[in-house]
Amino acid sequence: MFTLKNNIKITQLVLLLSALNFLFFHYPFFSFVFHNVDYKSFNGLLLVVSLLILVLVLNAFVFYILFFLSRYVGKPLLVLFFVINSIAVYFVNTYNVIIDESMISNVLNTKYEESSSFFSFKLILYVVLFGILPSIYIIKAKYSTVTVKKFFTTVGLTLLFVIALVVANASNILWIDKNSKTLGGLAMPWSYVVNTSLFYVHEAKRNEKEILLPNATITDNQKSVVVLVIGESARKQNFSLYGYAKNTNPLLSKEEHLAHFNATSCATYTTAGVKGIVQYKDTDDLYEILPNYLYRNNVEVIWRTTNWGEPPVHIKNYQDREYLSKQCKGEGCNYDELLLTGLKEQILASKKNKILIVLHTSTSHGPTYSKKYPPQFESFKPVCNSVELGKCSQTELINAYDNTIVYTDYILSKVIADLKQLKEFKSTMLFVSDHGESLGENNLYMHGLPMSIAPKEQFEIPFIVWTSEGGNPLKPNKTLTQGHVFHSVLRFLSVKSPIYDEKMNIYK
Repeated sequence: MFTLKNNIKITQLVLLLSALNFLFFHYPFFSFVFHNVDYKSFNGLLLVVSLLILVLVLNAFVFYILFFLSRYVGKPLLVLFFVINSIAVYFVNTYNVIIDESMISNVLNTKYEESSSFFSFKLILYVVLFGILPSIYIIKAKYSTVTVKKFFTTVGLTLLFVIALVVANASNILWIDKNSKTLGGLAMPWSYVVNTSLFYVHEAKRNEKEILLPNATITDNQKSVVVLVIGESARKQNFSLYGYAKNTNPLLSKEEHLAHFNATSCATYTTAGVKGIVQYKDTDDLYEILPNYLYRNNVEVIWRTTNWGEPPVHIKNYQDREYLSKQCKGEGCNYDELLLTGLKEQILASKKNKILIVLHTSTSHGPTYSKKYPPQFESFKPVCNSVELGKCSQTELINAYDNTIVYTDYILSKVIADLKQLKEFKSTMLFVSDHGESLGENNLYMHGLPMSIAPKEQFEIPFIVWTSEGGNPLKPNKTLTQGHVFHSVLRFLSVKSPIYDEKMNIYK
């Protein structure tokens, strides 16, 4: 019946493809359901069976419509679905991610050098077995179409059946609503189809026009410099400054005038985390961000980055890896030390009294933690060298990650050393991470889970502050947020603004 030589009925074809889609790509979906539903109860069993039927029927239903409308549209789309499904389910199974809108944002903001680090034989195997092989059948399959009358009859009966299943699960609606984002992020192919559409809709709304903040004024002529270091995937609990048993902060722990605070991120992924650091309040709207605002109000602003995912930066001195590499020499140029190239000299060359420098690092981004630091910083061994983090022991994985923190410690100490030499400047350094990181706890890896279900490892972040002698002393804060950065920088640089919030300032 399902040979390639003879035509099969369109209903048989879409049911077969829906069944393959179910078998190949929905283990994570039903694993979540079984772990969160009492399937031994009547309601739980009803819900599990209903979801199983709905996944099969609704996918077949959409495939049916696509094939009926045009085989020239239906076949290419199904091939695309199966190939992307195979890649998506690889990441879901390997890293326990959820393909929600925030994860789509991560994917679309990932550059080649980062995405290539995920390449593995296991990924190729997934694509070949679950993507390419079914696609060959889809391309070669011959099917007979149906009349318009039968098409609408089938569509009508299917919709009635789906409605009946929904009504039968009225008592489970609250559970479905509560877990809708997770379920939607695990249903293939709709997790990435729907969330990609939502991402572009929301992105278009956010980028309509940057909302300008009210004008600000500089109230004194004292030479002041702020270096804001935005960490990447740095979680608080692996910093010995916060009581971690391994000495991951051998240099910062010896610094005077250095303080660290408990802090949380506003999100678990880079684009939202960085936006949370440089915006004046927690909002989905695109207000003028800190570097743009200060630059427009006569502050010298320099943004240096080995990363990506920040909101649009509208300043003269935006310096990326390619720009900085032309001026850098030595092994450190392959790592985040690149950001320190000529830093002190650029500060001294400025003709302005107020300076903000942002260093957007990438040091602790996985999965290739062991490639994010020079060999001499491999303080803890053995380390994980695989992109398939589940294949490494947790000891190897944490050792590799901890070495990135040791390297971060070194970079921050170098920034402080440079600032100490600027005797005529009042200076401060703030280190704030964009989000945290999971390292195998509860079988979770990396970051990007929705905040509603994210573990603390993904949002508890370090907030470390150094001030020069004679610089502003710090308030006795206990817990901070990323939102404290904007107002604290304004205060330190003596920038007076109508939107300044003293409660969000960390300096006395």
